This record gives sequence, structure tokens and C-alpha cells, in this order.
Amino acid sequence: MKRFFGLPVDRPPQWRNMDTMTQHSSSFHAHAPSNPPDELAFAGDVARALRAQISRPALVKQLLPSFTALLGLETATLVTQQKGRWHVDAWSDSSGDTSHRPPPSALPLDLISDAIDHGDSRNAGRWWVVPCQVDINENGTIVASPMVGCLVLESEIQPQDRNRLERISQLLVTAITRTELDGRHRHRIAQLTSVLEAAAKWQQTQLQESSNENTLLRQIADTATDLIGCERASIFLWDKRRKKLIGRPALGIDDRPLIVPDNAGIVGEVLATKEPQIWNANSDDEARINRDVDRSLEFRTRSLVAVPLIGPRGETIGVFEAINHLENHFDNSDVLLLSDLATHAAVAIQAQRAQQSLTESRDRLVRDAARSTPLIGEHPAVAAVRESGTKVAKTDLTVMILGSNGTGKEVVARHIHYESDRKNGPFIAVNCAALVESLLESELFGHERGSFTDANATRVGKFELANGGTLFLDEVGDMSPGGQAKLLRVLEQREVVRVGGSVPIPVDVRVIAATNQPLEQLIAQKRFREDLFFRLNVVSLTLPDLAARGRDVLLLANHFLNHFCYEIGRKVPALSDSAQTALLSHRWPGNVRELRNTIERVCYLSTGDMIHAPDLELRQPPTSPENDRDSNQRTLRIDLPTSLAESTRLFQIDHIRHAIHQCGGNMTEAASKLDLHRSNLYRKMKQLGMRTGEEEEPA
Repeated sequence: MKRFFGLPVDRPPQWRNMDTMTQHSSSFHAHAPSNPPDELAFAGDVARALRAQISRPALVKQLLPSFTALLGLETATLVTQQKGRWHVDAWSDSSGDTSHRPPPSALPLDLISDAIDHGDSRNAGRWWVVPCQVDINENGTIVASPMVGCLVLESEIQPQDRNRLERISQLLVTAITRTELDGRHRHRIAQLTSVLEAAAKWQQTQLQESSNENTLLRQIADTATDLIGCERASIFLWDKRRKKLIGRPALGIDDRPLIVPDNAGIVGEVLATKEPQIWNANSDDEARINRDVDRSLEFRTRSLVAVPLIGPRGETIGVFEAINHLENHFDNSDVLLLSDLATHAAVAIQAQRAQQSLTESRDRLVRDAARSTPLIGEHPAVAAVRESGTKVAKTDLTVMILGSNGTGKEVVARHIHYESDRKNGPFIAVNCAALVESLLESELFGHERGSFTDANATRVGKFELANGGTLFLDEVGDMSPGGQAKLLRVLEQREVVRVGGSVPIPVDVRVIAATNQPLEQLIAQKRFREDLFFRLNVVSLTLPDLAARGRDVLLLANHFLNHFCYEIGRKVPALSDSAQTALLSHRWPGNVRELRNTIERVCYLSTGDMIHAPDLELRQPPTSPENDRDSNQRTLRIDLPTSLAESTRLFQIDHIRHAIHQCGGNMTEAASKLDLHRSNLYRKMKQLGMRTGEEEEPA
């Protein structure tokens, strides 16, 4: 059997395999000599009424008087069964009057039931009954308001007129059943259109960042209330572990969830059987309703329909319930509509949960990534960089980060990225110094397959990979002149063309550049493009060397200690006074990178609960003659003030620092080397304004 939106569309037996009116009109014309003109005219009226696609009541009202007159009947009545009772839909007598409908009790109800049961005509005395019903439940398909009815004819029927009566009655019955079925199809299509429109709105709700499961559930419940025409609707989600059903929204009362046992009432039946259930007052068992809920909410349930919520993998996730039909009782049409809504609702709920889980995982990963590279430091210069970076992060301005090697320029770039609205996008770092000009264009912009030797596959460039996020160009001062020109073009046009390609690819990328070179000097030497400099240097941030950051050295050291000890699963050791002094006294030519490597080595090689100066193994790197500062030859400071007292103070500070460094941070040994007692050394350092491990030297 063919189906249309879940409904069988095969014709009933009397007009299957061809258009109804074509069949019956052909029959009438085939018997034209014996069919009076009025019969053919009636057939034409029926055909025109069908083409007009009017409703069943309108069709019956239009054709029943002429049908009664054509057969010379005393009365003709259309009765249908509604909610288990007979109802007079239309009535006509020999005068054409249609206003005085008899009560159902005046009709031969037993004869009507017999005709319905056997599916063919029955007559007794003056009564002739022709069944008029649409049976479209052959495969368990639930349809809207199945029509069960009969044409009840009252007249003295002569034997020779029975064939004529049967033929014309079947023509009218066919028209009635065809109109009824077409009306149901139109109603069903309208229902499904409304369901699909509602499902599209639910999908839009899921895509909104601010939406949550409660918002979606309330929208689904409101949709069911409007389409079905009931007072309230609830979605009960199954908590298997607690054996509870959590209803949200709670019967339309407020935003609190309604929690009931998963075996209580109608919803418990649906959960257990996975079958839809209908309950109508005065016709169903009162014990099936959980009146405890009504009493707790001061509410009265008069009718109820509930269907299971089945997930995409066939698992039951809850129950969808509608309460108190606004016009009458719930019937199979409401089950069908609520089941359609439940199918889309289950998918929407599962998708919302999956999206929420992914969003939470994404946010957690972003937070973890941001915490893994914090911009640590209390030095005023670092605090200014952090504050400026946070401000500029809210814009899409290009940023230039300046500073020596190892000062943490990439950390600043990541700080800007994770403080921006692009934090959920990618952060791609490129070391421009490591790219030769022949590979730079392919690396940054990508290439098409076969565009050059060894281009065996299409490759996406860094700009495309960073789309929607941030691209960090480190050591941009070392980029070749040709690479600078190509980079400038992309920054201005905001689109890339892959090597060997011809199609421009738009890119939405925030660019952060960094260098340790004096770009102004490179511009004067014609080694860096001035236009590219101005394009990159919209906002400039400068990081100081670690040696100039005061006690930030200890903050960073403790941060790296905690980080590496957590990775290797050991207790975090403490830094002794001698270790702190050694850290503060070291010049850190490798800046934060050198400090990080030093602490990493200590975490893996030391075993005690305390780190001492010798554990750090701090050594001065080989130096050029210009900055050689060994114990015998140390370059005089060229920035000494003219004041003799101040110059003397600075010389003493430099001399004490050098002694402490030579002794590996051992203060007792340094004091002996300086021919001082240890306590006197500390006192002298305080007088000079030096750091002693407990205090910070003023700038």
C-alpha cells in the first residue's frame, strides 16, 4: 500500500485503481439507456462537488436533498459514530427539508451496527442501511478521527428498484468517503507542515549561544500546547539512576521541575510499554491518573495524552505529555500529532545535550590552555603590557610585540588571544626566521596539488588554519623581502591565494607579530619594508628583560616549580634563601626561557625538599670582550652618574653582586670573600638598597 506522510493512499475497494468519478461516471454512461437523465445529472453534481474540494459536511448538505428526491425516499440520514455514540450528521426528507434532524434513537441502531460489522448493505422493512466508512488502519496506521457511519434510507423499496438504489447510494458513499479521506490528507499535511516549522525553530534555538535545555523544553511544550489545543504540556526526562521522571516545564505552573516516580500514572505506563496512552475523564479508569500531582499543584486533570520520547539510537529518554484538551477529549489524531512532535523533540533534546557537552568541553580546554601560559609578573612594565594586552584583545587591531629572545613574546600573544572574542578559535604560531623564502609562501598561504615538485597533495596554509582565530608571526624581522611583500598583500586584502591556485580565499584572522630586532634600523638599512612596519605596528607592546624585572624572577621560578613538579608527580620543593639570592643576582641572558630550563632541570635532578644555590648550577655564559665581566676584568659602567657618592654606591652594588655570583649564591662564602661577617653583608646590602631575599631592591 502506498503511503503519503504516514497515511495509506490506496483507494477503497469501490474506487481503487482509478479515479472514483471516472469509474462511476463510466458505469452510468455504459447503462445510459436504462439510466434516466436525472441520474446522470446527479453523477455530474457529485463530480463537480468533488472537484471543488469542499468539506464532507458541505458535500453532504449539497447532495443529500437531490439524492433523496432522485430515489423518491421519505428520509435520508447520514449517521456517524463519534466517541462511541451515534450522531446524526445530516438529514433530508422528501420535501427537501434538512432542518428537522431526528434523534439517533429514532433510527434502526441494531441494523446500522449490523451493516457496519459486515461491511455491506442491510435492509429491514422500510429501512435500508448502506455502510459509509473509511478503513485505513490496515497496517496499524493511526489516522485522524476514523470515520464510521452509514446512510440510513427510509422508504418502501420495491425489489426491482434495489439495484438502482444500491448503485446511486454507492455513488454518494464513494463521494463521502473520498471527501473524508482527502480532508484527512489535507489536515495531515497541515499538521506535518506545522511540526516541521516548529522543529526548524527548535534547531535555531539550539544554535544560539545563550540557549539552554530549559529554554528548548519550554519552547517544545509551548508548541505542543498551541498545535494540539490543550491547557498544558510537559516533557518528562528519565533519570534512570534515580528511577525518576523529571518534568520540565512543570505543567506550566512555574520553572521548577516536577519529579515523580518513573512507574507512576499514565507517564509511567508509557515509559514501561513504550506505547502512547490516552485518558479521558468519565470514560477511562480513574486509578490510572496520579492525583497526588493534581493535589500538590491545585490542578484538575480532565484528559491526558502521553507518548514516549525515543532517542536517535532507539533508547527511551522520557515521555511527552499533553493535558486537558480545550474543546473535547483527546483522540487518536492527538496521539499522531504528539508522536510527530515527540520524534523531533527527542532529536532536538539529544542534540542540545550533545552541543552543551561540547561547549563545556571547549570552554574547559580554552580555560586550561589560557592557564597553561599565564602572563606572570608584578613589575610595572609587565603589568602595563598585561593591561594593554587585555584592552587591545577586545579589538581586531594588529599588535607588534617587542623584546629580547626568551622574554615571553608568545605568552603575551596567547594572553591577547585568550582575552579576545576569538578565544574559541585556533591560535597558530609561525616562526618566520625558520622559513626560507622558497617555502614561506607555501607555509603561510598553502599550495595546490602539483603546483611544484613534491607537491603531492593540496596543503592548507597557516592563514587558512588560523581562520576565525589568531596568527602569531614570531621573528617577523627575519622575514625575507619577498615574503614581506606577500605578507603585506594578504594583510591588506584579507584573502590568500594558494601556490598554484587562482581562487582568492577570504580569511578572518587577527595577526600578532613579534621581533627582537630594531625594526627602525632595519628600515633605514632597507632590510624591512616601511609600509609593512606601519601595517603591523598598529599597537606596540615591549617586554623588558628578565634581569630588569626585580622579584618577578622568584614569581616565575615558583610558577615553573609547581608546573614541572605536577607533571612528574613529585612534591614541590622550596627555594632556600641562598637559591633566591642566586636567582635574583643572576643576569639571565636567556631571559624567561633560561629560567624555565633551569627550574625544569632542578625539578628532575634534585631530590630534597629544599633547593639550594648549588642545585641551580647557574653559570655565566661565554661573553664577548665587549661585555666580559669576570673576576679580573670587568668593564666599567658607562652610565655612572657624575656624583661621586652615587657612583661609589653603584660600584659597591656591582662588586657585591659579582662576589655572590662567584660563590654560587652562598652568602657566607661571599661575605668571607668580601672580608665581612655574613650579618654585616646583609646589613650593607640593605644600606645600598640591594635585594637580600626578603626585600626588593628599589629601581
